Amino acid sequence: MQYIPNTPEGTRDRLFGECQERRRVQSALTHLFRQRGYSEIITPEEEFYDLFTSTGAALPQEEMVKIIDRSGKICVLRPDCTTPIARVAATRLKDMVLPCRFYYNETVYRSSRAHRGQRSEIPQCGIELIGAKGKKADLEIIATACDALRACGLERFYIELGHADIFPAFARRLDLPDEAVETMRSLVEGKNFAALSDFLKDYADQPGILAIQRLAYLFGGVEVLDEAEALAGEMPAISHLRDIYDQLSQAGYGKYIRFDLGMVHHIDYYTGPIFRGYVEGAGDAVLSGGRYDQLCASFGRPAQATGFAINVDAVAQCLPQPEPVQVKEVIHYPGQLIGKALALADSKAPGTCQLSPCTRLESTLQLAKEKGIPTVLILSENGVEEVQSHE
Repeated sequence: MQYIPNTPEGTRDRLFGECQERRRVQSALTHLFRQRGYSEIITPEEEFYDLFTSTGAALPQEEMVKIIDRSGKICVLRPDCTTPIARVAATRLKDMVLPCRFYYNETVYRSSRAHRGQRSEIPQCGIELIGAKGKKADLEIIATACDALRACGLERFYIELGHADIFPAFARRLDLPDEAVETMRSLVEGKNFAALSDFLKDYADQPGILAIQRLAYLFGGVEVLDEAEALAGEMPAISHLRDIYDQLSQAGYGKYIRFDLGMVHHIDYYTGPIFRGYVEGAGDAVLSGGRYDQLCASFGRPAQATGFAINVDAVAQCLPQPEPVQVKEVIHYPGQLIGKALALADSKAPGTCQLSPCTRLESTLQLAKEKGIPTVLILSENGVEEVQSHE
């Protein structure tokens, strides 16, 4: 059977303009993060599998890309950036005065489900604020998430806020086995209203059943906080979200903020406010994050923390595609003038001038004509002569 070169499912080649847009988004984000006092950190692409299973922070194991190292230990390609950074902060940087501010520009790897069109390679830019507790740290992170999307050139976006304590508080009112709670969690998170209603029919006699059924519908403006309190009474989590919203609104961020009180993050280390960012033109969230106060302690250094990650490719796809740079000139030169030829090319606008590999002028003219390059610069000891390739 003839081998047909291709890429593995969930991966693809990125060409030309796509590469340019990815770099532009990365540059805008990393500039903002540095401006706000965050320092770059790079962790290995390969980590031990146990790192993500022993901390209570694991993704489902079927979503991790596993490999075996030379000693026979199970490793994974980095499925998440937050857990390795927490490891570094609690071990190699354990003497660093808190809070610590880190940013990253790395790729995470997830095992996509077959034929779902999901990506296995996800370029992420994000920040982690480790050792900062309380409302002010949450405000900084959420406001920076808004500013990060704006820095990329986006305006039509919103951030949905939730809280990791809300679903458990509603679920505790029901007498359900753990397996049933997890099923219910998945249905609430997926906004699978019909399936949730059918599932809860078996527990219709329990007093908290209407509240948990309504939880899946609690998304929208600030009014959903009022409805949640009417269903469940005063809750610290809801009060915290209300305070965050009020202060963000006073700072001018209110137009970007919405709520989803049924948000249940698929990564289970979150402990407080959680959020996702959505952009017009993207089919799924392009940003996700939240507070994770127990993760660093699992590596030996208790430290409350919060942060977020942005899917760089998802953001880039929502931006207008730039016009491709056109090559306008090609330089024909004798080999001994390579230095002057390169200097001449470097003096032009990036991407608009190339060197010719041809030794004969006729070949350079033919090459320029075939590539649609209008001008040939002939470099010699006497200077530069310009001719048109179509003449």
